[in-house]
Amino acid sequence: MSVTRINKFKSADGKEAELFDFLKSLTPYITSSEGNLSYEVLQNSEDQSDFVIIEKWESIQSHKNSVESFPKEQMQSAMSLFGGAPTGSYYSNS
Repeated sequence: MSVTRINKFKSADGKEAELFDFLKSLTPYITSSEGNLSYEVLQNSEDQSDFVIIEKWESIQSHKNSVESFPKEQMQSAMSLFGGAPTGSYYSNS
């Protein structure tokens, strides 16, 4: 059974476009990760600093494996774009 991961991000002031570009730039990495079924970045129409990522995975472990192997230096270089700590949860349709 697949799972959906919903992640929420807030950009730092004035960094909305840069954060959007960064989150979109992750598409090739995430979609090529073993077990990934889809990846979508959404920006709130009313609050441009508010983002949601919807990912579908074959399993929670597939997502965790992808996160573990993500280049840490790339994430560190993007930290100035975030207006707070991202949050996320797993959802199932059962």
